[in-house]
Amino acid sequence: MFDVNALLNKTKGDRWIWLIILMLSIISLMSVYSATGSMAFRQGKTVERILLTKHLIFVIMGIAMIYIAHLLDYKYYAGISKVLMIITIPLLFYTAAFGVNVNDASRWVKIPIIGMTFQTSDLAKLALITFLARILTKKQENIKDVKEAFIPIMGSVCAVFVLIAWANMSTAIMLFGVSILVLIIGRISIKQIIFVCLGVGLLLTLVVFFGPRRKTYMSRVNSFMHPELQHADKTYQADQSKIALATGGFFGKGPGNSTQRNFLPHSESDYIFSIIVEEYGMIGAIVVVLLYLTLLYRCVLIVNKSPKAFGALLAAGLSFSLTIQAFANMAVSVGLGPVTGVPLPLVSMGGTSMIFTSIAFGIILSVSKDVEKNENKSEKIIVGTIPAMED
Repeated sequence: MFDVNALLNKTKGDRWIWLIILMLSIISLMSVYSATGSMAFRQGKTVERILLTKHLIFVIMGIAMIYIAHLLDYKYYAGISKVLMIITIPLLFYTAAFGVNVNDASRWVKIPIIGMTFQTSDLAKLALITFLARILTKKQENIKDVKEAFIPIMGSVCAVFVLIAWANMSTAIMLFGVSILVLIIGRISIKQIIFVCLGVGLLLTLVVFFGPRRKTYMSRVNSFMHPELQHADKTYQADQSKIALATGGFFGKGPGNSTQRNFLPHSESDYIFSIIVEEYGMIGAIVVVLLYLTLLYRCVLIVNKSPKAFGALLAAGLSFSLTIQAFANMAVSVGLGPVTGVPLPLVSMGGTSMIFTSIAFGIILSVSKDVEKNENKSEKIIVGTIPAMED
């Protein structure tokens, strides 16, 4: 018989975060099941077959990765981050030059033998955040030294930014924002942060005006800023998303009753939030928003309680990355931002995104596990020092 208590005893870390993971996974399965109706029709398959052979497998793999990642002591990720950065930079170069081109963007690398595509920016996000946490912790005593701290930080942030921005500007800008937040928490001087911003700003200008996707970037910004001046094809995705939101109402149409899934491109990934609102209404939207806000709140508590700088920076960077990405996705769906192609963490359909998002959750839980361990030790010490009462 399945023993729930035995399973709970094997899982460590913040119970609220585990609950959020479970709820987002359930929401993901329900919404993707509904959103893939048109995809199934185009591919001549059943919705059940797509869900069972693709998304469900990755959801299970994701939960397994969370469990494995949270078992490993988070301190080991300091060493792993260095290896990840050594792998990531050449891999991003390779992706830009020889990656699989989809929609005029080379974001994917085809994995040999199995034939699956792998989005290298997902690895780059994890690599850069863990690497910055390592550098900031290791160089804390001479954090203002240009050679020891500033050059490695400046070099890593600028290199990863420009290589991702070449094909995926939205992800690059969000990762840069997270990097700046981590640098502020890591006590980098304002002067050095300004230099990093100026360096990235220069690279951003070069990519926007001379990069291979300059026309796409300008078109998306113009479509967002001046939708009334654009052809209907340019604003088609945003218009269909707004229809889904408007028809959802307060309670929604009910599970599986979405009609916009037949018209909204990428309804199972980029615009999954629109499908959630259409089927579950404003209540469903509020639930999803509250889940991500609760995640951020629990992570802030972990950061405040973490006894080690590396754990605090790691939890802060990864939690900022997840929540900023989540709200960027939702902002696009409700028309508060230009089209980005950023998935909703742990909800949208997508293989590599699901796996690396799960690893990020696992690392946060690993830090949380260490915080709980230290709190339990402190309680035992306090209890042990209380003198016995006399009769």
